[in-house]
Parts: sequence; C-alpha cells; structure tokens
Amino acid sequence: MGLLGRLKEGLAKTRGLLAEGTRGLLRPGKAIEEGLWEELEELLIEADVGVAATQRLLEVLKEEARRRDLKGAEDLYPLLKGEILRTLKPCEAPFRLQKERPTVVFVVGVNGVGKTTTIAKIAHRYTSQGRRVMVAAADTFRAAAIDQLQIWSQRAGAQMVRHREGADPSAVAYDALQAASARGYDLLLIDTAGRLHTKGDLMEELKKTKRVLKKLKEEAPHEVLLVLDATNGQNALVQAKTFHQALEVTGIALVKLDGTA
Repeated sequence: MGLLGRLKEGLAKTRGLLAEGTRGLLRPGKAIEEGLWEELEELLIEADVGVAATQRLLEVLKEEARRRDLKGAEDLYPLLKGEILRTLKPCEAPFRLQKERPTVVFVVGVNGVGKTTTIAKIAHRYTSQGRRVMVAAADTFRAAAIDQLQIWSQRAGAQMVRHREGADPSAVAYDALQAASARGYDLLLIDTAGRLHTKGDLMEELKKTKRVLKKLKEEAPHEVLLVLDATNGQNALVQAKTFHQALEVTGIALVKLDGTA
C-alpha cells in the first residue's frame, strides 16, 4: 500500500465519526432552524474540531444559508464539506529535499508521540528511493532511546551517529551534520529528547541544539518537524504553540490517526 493509501486508511475512523454524524444530522426532511445549529455545534466540538474552528464554520454556513435562502438541512452538508476542505488546504505542504546536501530535519515532540517511528518511516521512504539517509541519536536522556533508534535505522537502511547515553545532544547533532556533509548524504534526521512540554529546560536544550546546527550550516535545520499524537485532541494544539514559540516549527507530522504509531 502506498503512502496516500496508508494515510487514507489511517484517517478512515476519524473521517467516519465526523462524516456519519453530519450526514445523520443534515438529512433530507429536516428543516434549518436554531435547534439544528446547536446540534451541529455540539457534533463538531465532540468530533474535536475545536471551539474557534466550529464557530467559524457555523458563521460561514449561516451566512450562506441566508444568502441562498436554504430551507433543508441536507443543503448544508456539501457547504460544510467544502468549507472544511478550504480550511485544511492551505496547511498542505510537500516535503522536499534541498539541492545542497544534506537536508537537515530537526524532529521534535513530547515523549511517547512516535518521534522514533516517524523518523524510521521517513528514513525508509527515502532510502527506498535510493537516497542516502543519516540519523542522529540526539535523544540521549531517555533510557534505551539510542538502541531503539539504532534498530529502526538498520531496518530502514540508514546510517546512524550516536554518542553514549547522557551525552550532550548538541554534540551529537553537530557531529552528525559534519559527517553527513562530508560524506554527501542527502538527508539528516535528528531525533531529540521529548520530556513534558511544560518543562523549560527541554526547550532550552532544543534551542541550543538548533543554534549549534546553524553555526555549522547557516540554513540548518531546513525543517523543524513537530510530531503530534492525533489522539491527544486539543492538548496537541497546546504542544504545537509551545514548540513553535521556542523553535519556529515548519511542519507537523500527525500520527496515530488510526490509534497506532
């Protein structure tokens, strides 16, 4: 199964909850009235669309319903679907390798979200295309993190740079970038520690590592990829804001959409 196929399969449960609920609510024979708007608001919030996004969607739908003089609830379904697609479309962005090697991707996120497996999937994708991939084990704090990444790197056919457990993460990242640059690797994926996002020392450590990378290669990292657990709901938004304020996140990998990493 291809990447798009796996994504579609992963989204099936999430998509089903929202689609089935709205189809059931916005069915033929049901009139557009105040009670309908309240039910739709409750459904969207329960589907974890978020309060602000829900309110914006409802405002657009109400305005369109008035403008078109719609009477039946079923007429709202295609409008809702179209507005959700328009909202999500600007967030779509392809992942591209830079012309000047290596492309440096700084992978961040709290513990347990699936950073290591995400790195392994990206590594496998590019090694399968004949690209040379290096992985930096800069999560030196979590027990067995280095060994776990070593196993995944070997499976993906990627080279790995590692130091001892408890070593300076910035030193690992620096050595990896030096090696990847000298050996002409196409892609460098840097794993990082992920203690709770409420702890300031983690953010300071990550900012330090990012500064060290820039000293060696001014445009590095080319991407700051934040891995988020889709099952965390609105808490993922808090994590995104925290990491972005500290590191200027450029991309998001949303994992566990089907309940697994």
